[in-house]
Amino acid sequence: MPNADHEYRLYGDLADWWPLISPPREYAEEAAYLTGVLSSRSPVCVNEVLDLGSGGGHVAMHLKDKFMLTLVDISDDMLAVSRRLNPECRHLRGDMRTIRLARTFDAVLVHDAIDYITTQDDLARVIATAFNHCRPGGTALFVPDYVKDGFRELAGSGGGGTDGTGRHATFRERTWDPDPTDDWVRADYEFILRQADGSVEVIRESHRLGAFSRDVWQRLLTSAGFVPGTGSAGSVPGADPAGRALPGRPPANMFLVHRPP
Repeated sequence: MPNADHEYRLYGDLADWWPLISPPREYAEEAAYLTGVLSSRSPVCVNEVLDLGSGGGHVAMHLKDKFMLTLVDISDDMLAVSRRLNPECRHLRGDMRTIRLARTFDAVLVHDAIDYITTQDDLARVIATAFNHCRPGGTALFVPDYVKDGFRELAGSGGGGTDGTGRHATFRERTWDPDPTDDWVRADYEFILRQADGSVEVIRESHRLGAFSRDVWQRLLTSAGFVPGTGSAGSVPGADPAGRALPGRPPANMFLVHRPP
């Protein structure tokens, strides 16, 4: 999900390539872990989940068999991708900073779309949205790719998805911090898109991504009215309350909180 202040081609005219650039299968292990967290750690039974910044629906694809999902994203193009993948889910266009649905859910999930929130004021607004839609006793999960603490420059590649038409896509990326004193980092992407006829287009674009400190996260979550879940906010719990290991792969960062009953 792009920040409303920034338009990235990846989530606009290139959205149809998203399942090839970031194949849904790559989300299975982390989604299994998030399912375990939602199923074992909430003070209330989780049935209905609001997914803020749902993007192309690749996380939702692995959660929808366990939960009733309402998916919200700011990009019409990404919602179209998700509707094809998750036709049984409710899809709504909206900005995670401002949307109000006049109802609550057992849990609110904000996955890596939170990366496109790059100011503390906007992060507070997203957290307020999550609190507004989280039922008393419910759970909120925030899963940012980056936090300021311990950030290290990274470079890598990925993709490799194909579809029935013969298209193929890969990408390369470098994520680095131009100014360690602020709350964002920069990701430089190179997308290599191969059409069915063999023609290739290379597209480069840079994305500004939020990287807030754990102290900032904890302060804003507490100010909104959330209380930490099992384990400290910002830690990734590895077991359920009974001590059993959770399935799947934990995310690099996860903030687990509850709305007081």
